[in-house]
Amino acid sequence: MSEPRRSLPYDLRVFLLALLAGLPGSAATLGLLWTGDLSAKVQWTLSVVVLAVHLGAAFAVRERVSRPLQTVANLLAALREGDYSVRGRGARPDDPMGEVLMEVNALSATLREQRLGALEAGALLTQVIEEIDVTVLTFDAEGTLRLVNRAGERLLGLPRAHLVNKGAGTLGLAELLEGTVPRRLTRTFSVEGGPYELRRGTFRQGGLPHQLVVLTDLRLALREEEREAWQRIVRVLSHEINNSLTPIQSIAGALKDSLEQGNRPPDWEEDARSGLGIIERRSESLARFLSAYAKLAKLPPPRLAPLELESWVRRVVALETRLPVEVRPGPALTVSGDGDQLEQLLINLVRNAVDAARERQGRVWVSWTRPSADAVELWVEDEGPGLANTANLFVPFFTTKPQGSGIGLVLSRQIAEAHGGTLRLENRTEGSGCRARLRLPLQLTGSRADVASLRV
Repeated sequence: MSEPRRSLPYDLRVFLLALLAGLPGSAATLGLLWTGDLSAKVQWTLSVVVLAVHLGAAFAVRERVSRPLQTVANLLAALREGDYSVRGRGARPDDPMGEVLMEVNALSATLREQRLGALEAGALLTQVIEEIDVTVLTFDAEGTLRLVNRAGERLLGLPRAHLVNKGAGTLGLAELLEGTVPRRLTRTFSVEGGPYELRRGTFRQGGLPHQLVVLTDLRLALREEEREAWQRIVRVLSHEINNSLTPIQSIAGALKDSLEQGNRPPDWEEDARSGLGIIERRSESLARFLSAYAKLAKLPPPRLAPLELESWVRRVVALETRLPVEVRPGPALTVSGDGDQLEQLLINLVRNAVDAARERQGRVWVSWTRPSADAVELWVEDEGPGLANTANLFVPFFTTKPQGSGIGLVLSRQIAEAHGGTLRLENRTEGSGCRARLRLPLQLTGSRADVASLRV
């Protein structure tokens, strides 16, 4: 097999082309010299001069062409080595080679900025990974631990030097690389904690696949939420029970004192009946409150079935007799939901809207639209005074009505979220009044329904 033909170096080819270009002129000059009437000494001297000029011009052309290319090659080599401080001299826009040097210098400046940005971003990412209170682990394709942050060291109870470059099986972490994610882990590590939420993802480093494992200790968050929930429950129950027990205690004490008196006033029986009536009413109010609280805490999961939207709305609107409620039909749609729960939700919204509209002799109307292919948004709007304070709307037992229980909106939002939807209240921008925006999915898959029921 013959060896591949090797081409001449670029500078040698330029040199030979320069010699070839000047060869006709040199040959003509030498021909005139040797055919003229000159002495041999002059002919040889001039011939040497002509040949020297010819060769010198060829060498000069070669240098003129190859030297800038060598400069550009040196600049590109510096960029390849990561040295972005070098710059080419003679960069100017009115010269082809100057334009090449300008582009190389611009490339060097761009690469320098990008490198600084990458270094700063990498340093920031490293600092964030070290400081967050979440365990971060990375494993290569063979299951070898390649990176662990400070929280991971605390969780595993070993310094980084004893963890990195060890296999997941050796460290007892093989289960972190298997199974579905995200999921909850109840196992214990070297420190007390848990349960943990496991998340896992993939990335490439050096062209090779790696796995990123994130472990979040849910104990503190769950305990904090549990503590806050208990505080809210105790605060609400204490407030409502004290509101009922205080007058009961006062009236009972007054009745006891009246019975212990030897000479009772003539109207003591009427006072006793009035006091007992107050005690009866406050006891009934307390019983209603506790019943409402139990109803809020025991909302069952929705039983999904097809529900035609317009008939659902008209059925609820027909129940409101205090004020005519206008129905502004939207597209014909069917949602998947629990008819009883959704009716209760819409009853609460319509009732609140009518209560607000009656304060100003305004109107109430219900409409709906389809903002996306998989969702419907239903609006209940009124021309009442609007919302003065939106911060406590969904706080259990907060109400601005004299006879309100404070669970209507909370229960409505729970029903909406149980169906995978949302409920928002806002003031109307077109005029006075409020707008309740209920968003529901048109179809709710089994997995989403399970999640929604767990949320309840």
